[in-house]
Amino acid sequence: AGPLDIVMLGAKGDGKTDATQAVMKAWKNACGATGTQKIVIPPGNFLVGALELSGPCTSSIIIRLDGNLLGTGDLTAYKKNWIEVMRVDNFTINGHGTIDGQGPLVWEKNQCSKHYDCKILPNSLVLDYVNNATIRGITLKNAKFFHLNLFKCKTVLVENVEITAPGNSPNTDGIHMGDSEDVTIKATNIGVGDDCISIGPGTKHVKIHGSRCGPGHGISVGSLGRYKDEKDVEDIQVTNCTIKGATNGLRIKSYEDSKSALRATRFVYDDVKMDNVSYPIVIDQKYCPNNICAKAPGASKVVVADIVFKNIVGTSATPEAVTLNCVNNVPCQGLQLVNVNLKYTGTNNKTMAVCKNAVGTSVNVVKELACL
Repeated sequence: AGPLDIVMLGAKGDGKTDATQAVMKAWKNACGATGTQKIVIPPGNFLVGALELSGPCTSSIIIRLDGNLLGTGDLTAYKKNWIEVMRVDNFTINGHGTIDGQGPLVWEKNQCSKHYDCKILPNSLVLDYVNNATIRGITLKNAKFFHLNLFKCKTVLVENVEITAPGNSPNTDGIHMGDSEDVTIKATNIGVGDDCISIGPGTKHVKIHGSRCGPGHGISVGSLGRYKDEKDVEDIQVTNCTIKGATNGLRIKSYEDSKSALRATRFVYDDVKMDNVSYPIVIDQKYCPNNICAKAPGASKVVVADIVFKNIVGTSATPEAVTLNCVNNVPCQGLQLVNVNLKYTGTNNKTMAVCKNAVGTSVNVVKELACL
């Protein structure tokens, strides 16, 4: 296949010399070969710009990452994303190394809190149209925007991955996925400045297990309904997880003036511990960031149904431990609160649930939260 170790291809691990071409050469050599090919990124600090790792390939590719990839702070080096793997089957990235977006160099250029249709900074690791992928053992840190983004992917495993950025860093979602199916995230630890995990429209069959979130904005589905032609979200399982010091815990959010009709159904949240989470359980069908919505009351076309919150225990940093804020024209249906025990940690108020247009059952739930 030709050399697959980036140092043999001229990369220098000094953190200063641009190693982009060496990585691209290794990819070209591996992609054009057959069998299983292993690209090696050995210990060292390798500065790289945009990497477009495109298929289709005639081989299965493993990237062994034991060094650190550093994303250049020069934004002119990127068309869109930083490391983008596209149209590849059987792709693995593993090792003990780090994908470091060097976000602190550019976060101040992020205008998304001021302008809703802002210029998006480069995401760190993006998989588009990738089938049968494994991301294991590595660390993703300080992304300029999202750390890991999955679009139109099938059968992805994220295991033993560490994702980290300061709690106040802008739009640094840990893992975002859209239009993808059969995604498993396990034994992964995420602390970022936005959603730890966000599940966008068109995503189904997701399992999140044995993972931790915090700081960040929790494990979110949505927002749903922002654009036309969005597809349903179904069969999401979040089990045996801990959320600590996050602004939200388990959240489903959709636009009140939604542009598309879709369903969010068959979610099970089971055995999730909350530790000082501001809003541990949230369904918000009136989501409207920066107050940009048309504020069309009762016009939602997003159906939220068959959602189970079971064995959710711990502490809330605000009195409002459960928020089920549904719309009157499509109320939330088939909700279940089972063995839910969340306590407000403060002394100036009592724990409470705020529920509107929510239909379902409460079983063995502390009485101040049993609003269904």
